[in-house]
Amino acid sequence: MNMKTSHAKLFPLLFILLNSAWSIASSSISESFVQCLSSHIQNSNSSNEIILTRTSSAYPSVLESSIQNLRFSNNSTPKPETIITPFDESHVQAAVICSKKNGLQIRSRSGGHDYEGLSYVSRAPFIIIDLFNLRSIDVDIENESAWVKSGATLGEVYYSIAQKSKVYGFPAATCPTVGVGGHISGGGIGTMFRKYGLASDNVIDARIVDVNGRILDRKSMGEELFWAIRGGGGSSFGVILAWKLRLVPVPLTVTVCHITKTKEQGATKLLLKWQNIADKLPEELFIRPVIRSGDKTITVEFGSVFLGPVEKLFHLMQENFPQLSLGRSHCTEMSWIQSVLDFAGYSIHESLEILLKRRQFSIIFKAKSDFVTEPISEAGLEGLWQRLVEANTSFMILTPYGGKMSEISDSETAFPHRRGNIYEIQYMVVWDDGKDTEKYVGFMRRLYAYMAPYVSKSPRAAYLNYRDLDLGRNNNGNTSYAQASIWGLKYFKNNFRKLVHVKTLVDPGNFFRNEQSIPVFSSGRK
Repeated sequence: MNMKTSHAKLFPLLFILLNSAWSIASSSISESFVQCLSSHIQNSNSSNEIILTRTSSAYPSVLESSIQNLRFSNNSTPKPETIITPFDESHVQAAVICSKKNGLQIRSRSGGHDYEGLSYVSRAPFIIIDLFNLRSIDVDIENESAWVKSGATLGEVYYSIAQKSKVYGFPAATCPTVGVGGHISGGGIGTMFRKYGLASDNVIDARIVDVNGRILDRKSMGEELFWAIRGGGGSSFGVILAWKLRLVPVPLTVTVCHITKTKEQGATKLLLKWQNIADKLPEELFIRPVIRSGDKTITVEFGSVFLGPVEKLFHLMQENFPQLSLGRSHCTEMSWIQSVLDFAGYSIHESLEILLKRRQFSIIFKAKSDFVTEPISEAGLEGLWQRLVEANTSFMILTPYGGKMSEISDSETAFPHRRGNIYEIQYMVVWDDGKDTEKYVGFMRRLYAYMAPYVSKSPRAAYLNYRDLDLGRNNNGNTSYAQASIWGLKYFKNNFRKLVHVKTLVDPGNFFRNEQSIPVFSSGRK
């Protein structure tokens, strides 16, 4: 037998042996973790409901229940050793303590909307803490606040507020199935943020389990950590248990309008005009274009929410944007909670209970984000149209800035994208067959490359809640400040250094980590 043949036969055998050894070690760690966790849970009868191992009958359904991006729902996607479904905050404490003791990574999941699946996927052995049982909401209208547990969805928050009042709301995103734990910790852009700021700007207290298994509130965690988890992402610092939210006043009547124009009907000229006024309009008015490709043309839907009656809106539109030719047939007066239904894609006559659904749809998709600080030229838009029609399932959402967002300092919280932005872009492409992933991800990368001259620079900024691993990723272990800066400065700009400082203080061993978690300073560097 020659040497090459010998090696060729040895390699598969070596792989099988190594894989077998890893499986045995993994099983041993998993068993040790389960024993540790069981010893911390007082009622042993409920432990089978809380601790789901790979042999548990509920494991597959719970794992799949909140995978919102089906790109991460296949046989090759790494699976957790165990899923923890806590019914009590003490169960989260125990999961952190036992994971740390056994060298397992933690992925905490509220609604499962992380665009790159980082709330339920890891390259290292890991557990999922799925918070869906911790979703109670306590609305206090008298004090204009609400305590919301992390496993609640935005739809559940909006529903709970509407049950208590018609004149209060909360400024967060339009998708009702998004979990509050991740959404608020990443910032939280919504239809009222020009009036009231981000979801995270309206947080007045929080509860978090830290690396030592302690439950901290705003007072005990200190203002630096409280600053970091509002816009810097919670998963780098611990497991967010709950937020105390400031409710905001809304009028009894709001006006929602939708008008769609094709490229042939002058959509390009209308977008050019919108770019020049979007961030300068009164803060009560939010006009959001959604650009879609299909049937060899481009359509732009201008959807708007105005916090007031239709007559006042028409006066403002005549004054600022008469070119849109908005008429009565395009607009409907409704309550604020009905506007939530409308922007979520539901009929305004639908029962509010539909907001309690934890899953609206699941698709395969790839997304990216940008911030625009100067209007894109007509030639730039025409070039964009040519590229968008390459994929009929692609779309772009343009979210107008200005108003309150221009008044809040970039360093007020960890979320840095404030003054100077005209609008934010979310790019998305969806597809049906997992075999086409490479094709559509390639399309998205080419589209993003085309847009480089037209968007923010140094850094080319990005929004954490539209996570994009193309921007860069950490090593499996510790990552240097310089390496993490490649993606960190895009999400956090000048706030990144302070986030690393806070991370080094509260989690110096870098236990809470993922592909885009905040790193720690190496010893000697601050």
